[in-house]
Amino acid sequence: MSKLGIKDIAARSGVSPATVSRTLRNPELVNKDTRKKVMKAVRESGYTPNRFGSSLRTQQSGNIVVMMPDITNQVNAGIIRAIEVEAQKTGYSVLLGDTQGQEARERHYAQMVSSGQADGILLYTHRLPFDLDNLTANLPPLVNGNESIEVEGLNKVMVDNVQGAKDGVNHLVALGHRRIAAVLGDNNAPSNRERLQGFQQALQQAGIEPDEQYLVQGDYTTESGMKAMEALLKLRKRPTAVFCFNDDMAIGAMSVLREYGYAIPGDISIMGFDDIRYASLMNPPLTTIHQPLEEIGQASMRLLLAQLSGKNSAPQHIQLPLQLVVRQSTGPAPESD
Repeated sequence: MSKLGIKDIAARSGVSPATVSRTLRNPELVNKDTRKKVMKAVRESGYTPNRFGSSLRTQQSGNIVVMMPDITNQVNAGIIRAIEVEAQKTGYSVLLGDTQGQEARERHYAQMVSSGQADGILLYTHRLPFDLDNLTANLPPLVNGNESIEVEGLNKVMVDNVQGAKDGVNHLVALGHRRIAAVLGDNNAPSNRERLQGFQQALQQAGIEPDEQYLVQGDYTTESGMKAMEALLKLRKRPTAVFCFNDDMAIGAMSVLREYGYAIPGDISIMGFDDIRYASLMNPPLTTIHQPLEEIGQASMRLLLAQLSGKNSAPQHIQLPLQLVVRQSTGPAPESD
């Protein structure tokens, strides 16, 4: 049996081969009824698009690169999953670039576009992997997600880290806490700076003087959360609440408190940021700030698809809201304190 081609699908659906090609490549540009007819013919025939042959004719690879500093991180994994779903709807494949925070690796993955291996980039790192000369005029199709890069002309999908941190502090203040510590994340990450900004603003608005000894550096890893908690427990006046700038560090902090026999939240309240899968499974379940990972991935991919289909307009900046999720790891400040 000979392999089906676009002409066969066109004959089955009663449209031109060009319309079939357009439906498979950019379905959002095709009339809804026409799109349904073509996709019905594709499903019934079992036709598989020849992406390589298509790329030779259109000079497109059918691939997009997703660049992240750590693809094993649960936040990043949740975003990647949503990107994959959106990409498959339009026939694109996803190439994952695990940069490990290394600039050389970032540039390597970025070169996939210039070499024709990929058509666009979803960039979740804190810097652009390109030289800055005439940058905005020469950028490939690109969307910056989560870690805001301060360069004009970028399409962005962000969350409101400042407000999220404020909501977290306000929750602790409402429970009567005044000695509130923070475990900071990676200093290179804009998200960390934004969360620190929100944390300090909320303290000041509550009439609490920020105390430098209650700011402990971490790096978003569980191990750094453990070390930070050990340092805080050594203070003469330990905090009654600790706001970790991600859930991994909060989980590390909780493990140290359990090891030393502290009650959570009876002695010290703990809260995190992200609402990863394990947050609700902790003992006690972790109070945290929920990130809309699926929406981040969807919005990023849709912005990139708009660029790839030629719908270039003024750069868009989408900011998605965060949500406080109150569980059992936070409670009233101890009366003795």
